[in-house]
Amino acid sequence: MDQSLKEKFDRLKEIFHSMQRVLVAYSGGVDSTLLLRVAMDSLGEGNVLAVTASSPLYPHRELERAKKMSREMGVRHIVIESNELEIEGFSKNPPNRCYYCKRKLFEELVALAGEEGIDSVVEGSTLDDDKDHRPGMAAVQELGIRSPLKEAMFTKEEVRALSNALGLSTWDKPSFACLASRFPYGEEITVEGLKMVNQAEEFLFGLGFKQVRVRHYGRLARIEVNPEEVERFLEPRLRGDVIRRLKAMGYSYITLDLEGFRSGSMNEVL
Repeated sequence: MDQSLKEKFDRLKEIFHSMQRVLVAYSGGVDSTLLLRVAMDSLGEGNVLAVTASSPLYPHRELERAKKMSREMGVRHIVIESNELEIEGFSKNPPNRCYYCKRKLFEELVALAGEEGIDSVVEGSTLDDDKDHRPGMAAVQELGIRSPLKEAMFTKEEVRALSNALGLSTWDKPSFACLASRFPYGEEITVEGLKMVNQAEEFLFGLGFKQVRVRHYGRLARIEVNPEEVERFLEPRLRGDVIRRLKAMGYSYITLDLEGFRSGSMNEVL
């Protein structure tokens, strides 16, 4: 571990030591898993609560991974039910859609923390999250949610490096964003559309693609994979399988984005 990373790691531990008990908003992803591990190491399992939201915006596999990682770390883990489609204005998919979602989620977490006698709620944003369109961060600030990774000046690359050094299996887990991020702003988010996106991405992951996004434009799918995997789609048999399966799911047009996967590609129009 290089000196810069060690200093940030020490700072992260100091931040947790300044807290008594914490509730970790836990998705099972790279950032929040590191956050949970350091919280556990710093405060002890009796002072840490992990909470995950079960939602139509997240595939079942992500919830199961969060449960598995929580068990492995020996942390108390609560799953709450959430249906963002019931939030007024959310399904219309405005550019500040994430604000509605984060506001409702963190209000619930703050309330739960109060019931549990916990004084701090933390989430896993890093410095890199300030570089993209992140309206949900306004809700984080309004409700006094702490972002220890950002406070300790961690980038996403450094989160992965420290996760690897600590032996966390998530260190090379592909990044993931909620399924609502597959819809262009202004297009209504529906249960049917979410199911189509989820099924299509599950199928493509099953074919061995390491990173996948299926951007949903009604009956048109725009597929993003890592640039080095784009060439695989030139294989006639694979391309034919993808076309047949996605059409069976309800898509009429199946396209491949030649630029490849990039996080937040829907924000490029803003």
